Amino acid sequence: MRMMKKMISVLVAAGMLAAVTAGCGNSEKTVATDGSTSMEKVIGALGEAFMEANEGVSFTYNPTGSGTGITAVSEDRCDIGLSSRALKDTEKESGLTETVLAYDGIAIIVNPQNPVADLEVETVAKIYTGEIKNWSEVGGNDAEIVLIGREAGSGTRDGFESITGTKEKCVYRQELTSTGDVITTVAQNPDAIGYASLASVKDSVKALKIGGVTPSEKTIKDGSYVIQRPFVLVTKTDKKLSKTAQKFFDWALSAEANDIITAAGAVPVN
Repeated sequence: MRMMKKMISVLVAAGMLAAVTAGCGNSEKTVATDGSTSMEKVIGALGEAFMEANEGVSFTYNPTGSGTGITAVSEDRCDIGLSSRALKDTEKESGLTETVLAYDGIAIIVNPQNPVADLEVETVAKIYTGEIKNWSEVGGNDAEIVLIGREAGSGTRDGFESITGTKEKCVYRQELTSTGDVITTVAQNPDAIGYASLASVKDSVKALKIGGVTPSEKTIKDGSYVIQRPFVLVTKTDKKLSKTAQKFFDWALSAEANDIITAAGAVPVN
């Protein structure tokens, strides 16, 4: 695991360097991806497996966030954009195509010391809009709720706010730029609440049940866990991928990649 993280870190750096010096996706032996930080585990695992099976191929991942990844593929700065939200109609009309790779639950996370274990979607919405301000109102300690969220443009934020009906209404204490930052912040604050990709959740935080349903592969697949969103591969509608990028694209969507996606904590679309 340590070796894999080191390898992916090197590739992330290589991808950023390539974007600065020559633009992404110019090499027939390179697959350049850019976008959602929530997709890091899934894309990292797929990229490593693809390189192992294809000698001489380089796979890069630039974790910039969904909105930036969508822009990057639109501007030909990468082969494949990564988005943890569905494309907007305006983005599709501008010449982009979305292909769902997998589904991911958005976990509502709290500090492990927090006694609260289960909330309704409506209650989560009231917390994030400031209607509920103290943990004691939902069975917790007598402490002010500290609201942690993602920055504007984040696919995770878009998914969370769309599902909970809180767009333009959330009163965040902090708006952070990555899934990892949200998890770290909640882990360090016993009164905090946040949301993060289920695929990225660690033991340092506690994922709440929503309406009595625990977020898991099974409950995401059967739809009983309602706070979920797609992991999307974004390509240009009128531009063919390079041979190598197309090979990765097809393989990632095949049944052969399902075990890798599942092991990374997401639910394969196929």
